[in-house]
Amino acid sequence: MSESDPPVVLIVEDEPDVAETYKLWLQAEYEVRMAQNGDEGLDLLDETVDVVLLDRMMPGLSGDEVLTRIRERDLGCRVAMVTAVEPDFDILEMGFDAYLSKPIRSEQLHNTVTNLLERSEYDSLLQAYYALVEKQATLEATKSTAELAESEQYDELTKEIQEMREGLSDTLGGIGDDDDFIATLRGLSNGEEN
Repeated sequence: MSESDPPVVLIVEDEPDVAETYKLWLQAEYEVRMAQNGDEGLDLLDETVDVVLLDRMMPGLSGDEVLTRIRERDLGCRVAMVTAVEPDFDILEMGFDAYLSKPIRSEQLHNTVTNLLERSEYDSLLQAYYALVEKQATLEATKSTAELAESEQYDELTKEIQEMREGLSDTLGGIGDDDDFIATLRGLSNGEEN
């Protein structure tokens, strides 16, 4: 993407009305490509795509399979799963950057795309941290406290996030709270000095 080109958003969605709605919401700010299934989505995916909005449940190649293939290509694009599937602990194994539960609103979609584009500017460590925090937030929004307490996978995720935070905080000389932590990492990603 050059300075003058709009970011490219690829919508992979088998419901035409839904895909058209997303396109209408986004086309004023972004170059929007649309695919009606996983195979078509992979055909339209190249190094110019910045964000993929990926339906999880599609006939043929599922969103989960498409996500795996996107990551195998190592193109560096950010991927948001946009789905009616209620997330379960299996999302911990998936390489998405955001998880949106249908139905979604225009503002929510815009905010997600904006955040993912912003994250593309960060280094890989901060992107990995955000991806883990996103999974934690998704599970916390959909699972009961009891379900979370009983899940070893959620416990491991929480520990991984905490260890990543502590390791980064120690490296950076100790950071007090979440806002400072994120601001410091953003500064590092942007090449600023502390």
